[in-house]
Amino acid sequence: MSTATPVIAARHRGLNRAEICDQNFIEFVRDWDGKARTAAAMDQPVLPGSACSASDFLDLFESQLVSRHLDLMARVLRVRNKVFYTIGSSGHEGNAMVARLTRHTDPAFLHYRSGAFMAERFRKLPGMDPVMDSALSFAASKDDPASGGRHKVWGSKPLWVLPQTSTIASHLPKALGTALAIEQAPRVGHALPIPSDSIAICSFGDASSNHATAQTAFNAAAWTAYQKLPAPVLFVCEDNGIGISVKTPGGWVERNFSMRRDLDYFQADGLDLASGFADVESAVEHCRRTRRPTFLHLRTTRIMGHAGTDFEIEWRSVEELVKLEAGDPLLRSAAIALESGLFDKDGLLARYEAIRARCFAAAEEADRRPKLQQLAEIIAPLAPYTPAAVKAEAERSDYADKRLAVFGGEQKLPENAPPRHLAIQINQALHDLFCKYPESLMFGEDIAQKGGVYTVTKGMHKAFGNKRVFNTLLDETIILGLAQGYANMGLLPIPEIQYLAYFHNACDQIRGEAASLQFFSNDQYRNPMVVRIAGLGYQKGFGGHFHNDNSVTALRDIPGLVVGCPSRGDDAACMLRTLAALARVDGRVSVFLEPIALYMTKDLHEAGDGQWLFPYPEPGQAMPLGEGRVYPAEASDLVIFSYGNGVPMSLRAARVIEATHGWKVRVVDLRWLVPLNEEFIAEQARGARRIIVVDEGRHSAGVGEGVITAIVEAGLGATPLRRVVGADTFTPLAGAALAVLPADADIVAAAANLEPLH
Repeated sequence: MSTATPVIAARHRGLNRAEICDQNFIEFVRDWDGKARTAAAMDQPVLPGSACSASDFLDLFESQLVSRHLDLMARVLRVRNKVFYTIGSSGHEGNAMVARLTRHTDPAFLHYRSGAFMAERFRKLPGMDPVMDSALSFAASKDDPASGGRHKVWGSKPLWVLPQTSTIASHLPKALGTALAIEQAPRVGHALPIPSDSIAICSFGDASSNHATAQTAFNAAAWTAYQKLPAPVLFVCEDNGIGISVKTPGGWVERNFSMRRDLDYFQADGLDLASGFADVESAVEHCRRTRRPTFLHLRTTRIMGHAGTDFEIEWRSVEELVKLEAGDPLLRSAAIALESGLFDKDGLLARYEAIRARCFAAAEEADRRPKLQQLAEIIAPLAPYTPAAVKAEAERSDYADKRLAVFGGEQKLPENAPPRHLAIQINQALHDLFCKYPESLMFGEDIAQKGGVYTVTKGMHKAFGNKRVFNTLLDETIILGLAQGYANMGLLPIPEIQYLAYFHNACDQIRGEAASLQFFSNDQYRNPMVVRIAGLGYQKGFGGHFHNDNSVTALRDIPGLVVGCPSRGDDAACMLRTLAALARVDGRVSVFLEPIALYMTKDLHEAGDGQWLFPYPEPGQAMPLGEGRVYPAEASDLVIFSYGNGVPMSLRAARVIEATHGWKVRVVDLRWLVPLNEEFIAEQARGARRIIVVDEGRHSAGVGEGVITAIVEAGLGATPLRRVVGADTFTPLAGAALAVLPADADIVAAAANLEPLH
């Protein structure tokens, strides 16, 4: 068998590295001087001793060639502004073996160097064209079946490839979550959309394996296996030895992963289809049979640089590049094709050029297809909302028998109980949601037997069992990764993040992953969830910054997210029903932000007045998205906008202001922080003689800026206005915490500072 040396760079001074790799293949085939065997039957080994049959090889090799020519096409057409993405798969084409040996119903979360995987998986269903579909994505055409032209992604609804963008390990937690959901769904009586013996596939690079988000997924997978719980996830580390320009130390990946007792390690040569096939097959079979987390260490290389803008010749020697290019897996596949007798030289080169022509023709056709241009069509899948259907679902109350069983009879139904405070009513609403949605799950730290840090989930574990209400390890990233996985399998996750400050540890699982899926899949994939987060300030005698965090902006900056923040119990119950309906009907990702300091609040003005206790709303009642609450509607001398803790504060301040100035004061509870209902805000501001915005967020980053902007843009900027807002600081411990947050007296002082009107 020939090992002809690839073309030396010096012979191609006018060529870039992509052209050199292209010429290397052509000259390698032309110069091959090995001895060809008699071609084996299609069901026989492609080479003696190989587990890869001739039929397997022919398909895999074609997938490799398709992937390579898509890369080459992208490099040529990018400079002509016909292609908009050049992070290629060259050197990683061995991942086609993973696609070959898995099923199209195995959910796949892919590394961006997965062109050959996709080309091979396209074979699983008839009538699909990987070249045209990929070309449409490269060209950002709105005919792209994966994302509708919103990003170059590897994705396919019928092939169960959930679109990823330029992920750096952020997809690993949800891949693990999907694997766990495959096992969890049947245990709660939920029908899976895929076969019950499916596995989740997740590919990534060697550099990404060091990322904190990756490590948390590996740890959680091992933690699960250690408890002998099934977690059928196949982690595929495509090790090319480098992350952009930072080299991975030789042997590091093997050293780091081969000895983990609860993460089963396999190695395979992704540069050689004949020898690597059996090892990939073993890893896949092991994962599917044992249902254990499996780590497949796939040897790859990277040629043609990280992307089209990465001119490696500027920072790597010619000798090093030539050595890397000599390890091109397509050269080894060409040698197998020739030695096996499946191709002769002319036939192989003809096939190579035919695939090139096919890729370029597809690219030219894709360039002629329409692009996204109008804002409305660009953002259409970001935040779908069908108000009538959501209202009907939120008000649906056809689960009366289940409620009677869970609450213990008619007299014990919460609507027949006396008025209660916020924590109790959230708890009762969660019981109701679990009666209504048998596919709902709740999980987080301490939420099961303990009932949560503030007993908000008390009794849920007893009522619905460990299959639906369970504790997780202390890792917010995994909690939100699990939520995405469960949602992918059609369940309704209601994860809890214990404190708002803890959400910051895992923000990208919502911002970069959960909230972006509908957008980047053109609404083909949804991962609906209701994330409960306890937060905001005003806890007395406890916590400091991590338990009194008012950084609401971390949530408000996430496109497509819905954020509701109740200030009283009846609102909380109605809001939860709407959030669950939004998830079920429109696939939305939402956050239910619970003001900790109001959990147990019973009184408003004086101790014992019970004015912050409210009756529980019957199941047929819900709160429309964006609807605020007004106390009272007719007052207009001063209008105070607020939310959360600011609402009872404003009501107390309003009584003082009315007594001091003789003004009639209206307090507006926004209730919905994302998206802000700008029309409602303008309606409440219109006719107001004075306005105060009370924002317990921070001075430079809260909710108030959005309220004021809505007022100004409605043409009401001339109305005298003051803002009462938290300071730009972290929250200190003990009584000092109250000095950095708005107080009743601050609202009264702001009113006094408003210019009297004549």
